[in-house]
Amino acid sequence: MIEILNERQVEEARPAGRFVAEVLTTLQKRVQTGTNLLEIDRWAAGMIADAGATSCYVDYAPSFGRGPFGHVICTSVNDAVLHGLPHDYKLRKGDLLSLDFAVALDGWVTDSAVSFTVGGAGSPEDQRMIEATRAALDAAIATAQPGARTGDLSAAIGEVLTGAGYSVNTEFGGHGVGRTMHQDPHIANTGRPGRGVVLKPGMLLAIEPWVMADTDELVIDPDGWTLRSATGARTAHSEHTVAITADGPLVLTARD
Repeated sequence: MIEILNERQVEEARPAGRFVAEVLTTLQKRVQTGTNLLEIDRWAAGMIADAGATSCYVDYAPSFGRGPFGHVICTSVNDAVLHGLPHDYKLRKGDLLSLDFAVALDGWVTDSAVSFTVGGAGSPEDQRMIEATRAALDAAIATAQPGARTGDLSAAIGEVLTGAGYSVNTEFGGHGVGRTMHQDPHIANTGRPGRGVVLKPGMLLAIEPWVMADTDELVIDPDGWTLRSATGARTAHSEHTVAITADGPLVLTARD
């Protein structure tokens, strides 16, 4: 299903995007060496409760996971790149952490992710990989104009990531959102322009480039959720929810 919002509904979705952005900004500032992943989950759960929002993850049980997820945020560390299940782990200086967070607020879902190193700037390679996912996300957002196609977004992402020297996995990528999570259309992180679904005003798209340093192969943890690089290489992930409008893309989850 592809949900098309009217202009009033897009405005109604803005608070959900602001809230997701605020939570990720707060968590990134709060996380430090020694922070436990379960603490991050508790902090996020508290903010969800205070806002009157609803987690999109805690009861989520899709076919690709061993559900329900049971937590409100994905915490992926180092070689983990997607769906990182919070567990009893204290972050170390230099760990590369990706936080992926989605909620429903006032009936509308928004979804965003950020990667950063704990306790400092991290290695040049980590920073280069993070910046590559951010640049790929920016390229896709700039392409997300009415009349463009999902393949145009995929091609924009893939051009940046492969140009930076990374191989691209297409098993998991961006997706539509609206009143529910993980709607159509799927937005692969590489592809051919001019293909796929035509973008129309009122579509909400969660666009999410992610890469692994030296592979495009994933393995799944025994927890049934956490996806890691097959080689143990480090990873990065950037994501925003974008509304397609007649005036161009509107980033609902933009962070200060």
